[in-house]
Amino acid sequence: MDESAALPRRPIALVGLMGAGKSTIGKRLAARLGRSFVDSDEEIVRAAGLDIPTIFARHGEAAFRAGERRVIARLIEESPGVIATGGGAFVDRETRALLLERCHVVWLDGAPAVLARRVARRGGRPLLDGREPLAALTELAARRNPAYAQAHLRIETGEGRHDALVERIVAALATLA
Repeated sequence: MDESAALPRRPIALVGLMGAGKSTIGKRLAARLGRSFVDSDEEIVRAAGLDIPTIFARHGEAAFRAGERRVIARLIEESPGVIATGGGAFVDRETRALLLERCHVVWLDGAPAVLARRVARRGGRPLLDGREPLAALTELAARRNPAYAQAHLRIETGEGRHDALVERIVAALATLA
């Protein structure tokens, strides 16, 4: 039996630190389940007409988080697809409550050393500006993991195959049905 047929038609939100694979895995998970995929950071950029580093610089993190919450609420309403959230979205109390109430929330939990290697490949990460990635991600994990631990499911990532990770997520989601 195909586990995806048994899954409730509610959005699946992926949370976790930057570099955990929320966008990469999210696209594959959506394809596997025959659902739409959306990256909340991309939607924020589109709605604001500014990139995320510029939003942070001009308006600060608090304003960014408020806008992020509005965008995520809209995405939840629009379709029961897969939503890749920004790394800090689930740390915001109001956004976390919204996601927990309306979505199946999956924490993609990766070791800071693995994530540091991944994020070193691309820029545009305001919370890493001028910082050594491993130290910054270790600090972020210490602060954010208690919030991420409230997700409905925790899936340890690693350096394995994406398809295998997607199948582990599908199997775990089936336990929520």
